[in-house]
Amino acid sequence: VQLQASGGGLVQAGGSLRLSCIGPGNSLNIYTTGWFRQAPGQEREFVAAITWNGVRSYYGASVEGRFTISRDDAKNTVALQMNDLKSEDTAIYYCAASRRLRGSNWQSSDFIFWGRGTQVTVSS
Repeated sequence: VQLQASGGGLVQAGGSLRLSCIGPGNSLNIYTTGWFRQAPGQEREFVAAITWNGVRSYYGASVEGRFTISRDDAKNTVALQMNDLKSEDTAIYYCAASRRLRGSNWQSSDFIFWGRGTQVTVSS
């Protein structure tokens, strides 16, 4: 399953961006889909995930309350709405798919399909 992330860009602190992840066919409809990010010199960090049926969503502590993950099964996309962006949100953002159906403490090793990242830069 090849995923594609888009929507990154340059935004001022306090602004918003909406990232999208799209997969082929209806592939995302059967996987938990998540977002990770990686800043230069740092480890990949969990951002958010949403279960295959959209019933549950999970967030990293640093983004909870500011970011919202959602899915549109008709379009086979998962979106990450990012509000009140901060300079520390600057990173490459990756979407990924996991066969794990639920739970907490999401790790990158839980995800088996990855897309190329999209750069998000927040200027202060």
